[in-house]
Amino acid sequence: MAIYNIVKDEKEGLREKSKIVSKITPNIKKLIDNMLETMYDAKGVGLAAPQVGVLKRVIVIDVGEGPLALINPEIVEASGEETDYEGCLSFPGLIGEVTRKAWVKVKGLDRDGKTITVEGEGLLARALQHEIDHLEGILFIDRAKNLRRQD
Repeated sequence: MAIYNIVKDEKEGLREKSKIVSKITPNIKKLIDNMLETMYDAKGVGLAAPQVGVLKRVIVIDVGEGPLALINPEIVEASGEETDYEGCLSFPGLIGEVTRKAWVKVKGLDRDGKTITVEGEGLLARALQHEIDHLEGILFIDRAKNLRRQD
């Protein structure tokens, strides 16, 4: 496995929409493994492929419940609203208040190409929305209020 460089600020495709993964190849599985290693190394809870320079619809998340990898994720249901502080591995040291849905249901493919549905609230819901935003070229700084450097 390998640790990727994380794209910083608004460079190298972070504002571009990612492409659908049409076939799960060994390279996609390797991408997932390396993204997880990169996320853990950076002490993050989520990472999207564009953050490592790959414009494919792949995200990884671990909010303390074990690793989750989703290919072509899409939010199919959402409810409630919650505002909390958020940061991003592509904007180290920067935090801001972001309002997101309190609960989401996300459908996607697992690393073996099986359709899975993930329901989440709290940090998991926030991480899913944050990482799916990356796939659309939307950054947390676009949604954040009261942006500031973390102490």
